[in-house]
Amino acid sequence: MATWIFEPGHTEAEFRARHMMVTWVRGLFKDIHGRLELDWERCLEAMFTGEIDAAGIWTGQAERDEHLRSADFFDVENHPKITFAGHFTERTGSTAFKGEVELTIRGVTRTVGLDVHYLGEWKTPFWVGNESKGELRRIGFEATARINRHDFGVSWQDEIPGGGVVVSNEIELVLDVEAILLEDLERTGAIEYYRDQARPSRSSREGF
Repeated sequence: MATWIFEPGHTEAEFRARHMMVTWVRGLFKDIHGRLELDWERCLEAMFTGEIDAAGIWTGQAERDEHLRSADFFDVENHPKITFAGHFTERTGSTAFKGEVELTIRGVTRTVGLDVHYLGEWKTPFWVGNESKGELRRIGFEATARINRHDFGVSWQDEIPGGGVVVSNEIELVLDVEAILLEDLERTGAIEYYRDQARPSRSSREGF
């Protein structure tokens, strides 16, 4: 099995929920770390794991984000991480799979079904200053799912006249993953940049 490391700067989880019965609110989590073990000759043995910084939730409105971090929703003070561990269960096309993931939110773990699409592989240059350190092989996947938030204890709700609710119970999820082959990270020295994503002085033409 080859090991691929999630690239946090280009990996994200998006969710959307109905608001006031009439429109959608979308949010993002960006600080996602994880890895994928994959051999295309045995692709149904692939496994992946990851964790998300729950406090990093962003919906574009600071007041709403603070409410989502509170005990009414994600309770990030007591549950700072959202974690997941999953595998492929079926190949449904040349680039399509079914999968399952053990998703943990607020300390509650549930099995969630996934629709997974492979987006491709590409060799990209890795530069430090004006010096080329070699190539990094990258792959991309998109996974989609639907969950009932109450299954995870994310259960704040308010009613509106006519039998409606403020926030839908069903949540749609999209996970976009860009991953880099660990072997290439180690060979080029890019692993040091991966370990220090917050370092502002790093120099790389490809934005690692």
